[in-house]
Amino acid sequence: MSFSSEVKKELAGHVSSAMHCRIAELAAIISMCGNVAIDVEGNYSIRIKTETGPTAEKTRTLLWKTFHIDTEIVARNNVYSKTQATYTVSIKDNEQALKVLQATKLINSTGDIEENFSITNNVIVMKDCCKRAFIRGAFMAAGSISDPNKSYHFEIKCNNNKKSEQLIKLLKKFEIDAKTVARKGNYVVYIKEGEEIVDVLNVMEAHVALMEMENIRILKGMSNYYNRQNNCETANLMKTVTTSFRQIQDINYIIEKEGIKFLPQKLQDIAMIRLDNPDASLQELGEMLDPPLGKSGVNHRLRKICQIADDLRA
Repeated sequence: MSFSSEVKKELAGHVSSAMHCRIAELAAIISMCGNVAIDVEGNYSIRIKTETGPTAEKTRTLLWKTFHIDTEIVARNNVYSKTQATYTVSIKDNEQALKVLQATKLINSTGDIEENFSITNNVIVMKDCCKRAFIRGAFMAAGSISDPNKSYHFEIKCNNNKKSEQLIKLLKKFEIDAKTVARKGNYVVYIKEGEEIVDVLNVMEAHVALMEMENIRILKGMSNYYNRQNNCETANLMKTVTTSFRQIQDINYIIEKEGIKFLPQKLQDIAMIRLDNPDASLQELGEMLDPPLGKSGVNHRLRKICQIADDLRA
């Protein structure tokens, strides 16, 4: 089971005790993956179609607990996939459909299908708990989240720009900075920062998934830290080896051209120690001198030797 499926399965088991929150979640589900139809006689019906079983189960549970509407889930194989199925929850009775549409504010006073995309003048998302429920419903209906072991990516696909803007404003209320991008005729609200995805899971009350993701982030952080440490140590070692090789080349060049006596005594001492200890660090070279010399002093003398070698080459 994918991480996204695990999150939806957890959220499917979270049913709010407050009716207003259940209505807010249903409003989001119907808005994101529902279809409202009106026949020639003016009768309403609702069909909610999803590719995830937990979303269908959650929708059925919300309808029963909120409106005592008993529905069935019809599962069919997806014509575009041999492994994936589609799940449909339908409300065919006119009175029941009207009851749901009026409660979720997806129908106006004249009976036309209409949705309020505001977050300030919309009774459905007036309370913070309802905002959480609405975001949860939107994710259940049209969202996905990548495996945090591989990458950090959270998204909810919207069929129009107004819905994406509404979701971005709702997430902003919880200090989550989401962005949107147009993709194949849809508007995708997405988050790529691991910390903000954890915040979204907290907002939706997916606490088990949140803990799992946090553990993964900690392990990845530790792994990255040790990798950086190792890379830094390797880089420093390579730098030491390269510098030592150049110093030895310069010392040998001076000896070949002018002889070791060409150098002042202090430079002769450090030159001979460097030749005898090609792998030693500056600190180790300094400790071998009598009297001992600090790193900066050793570095200064070796730089002077390199400068003398460059002058001889010139």
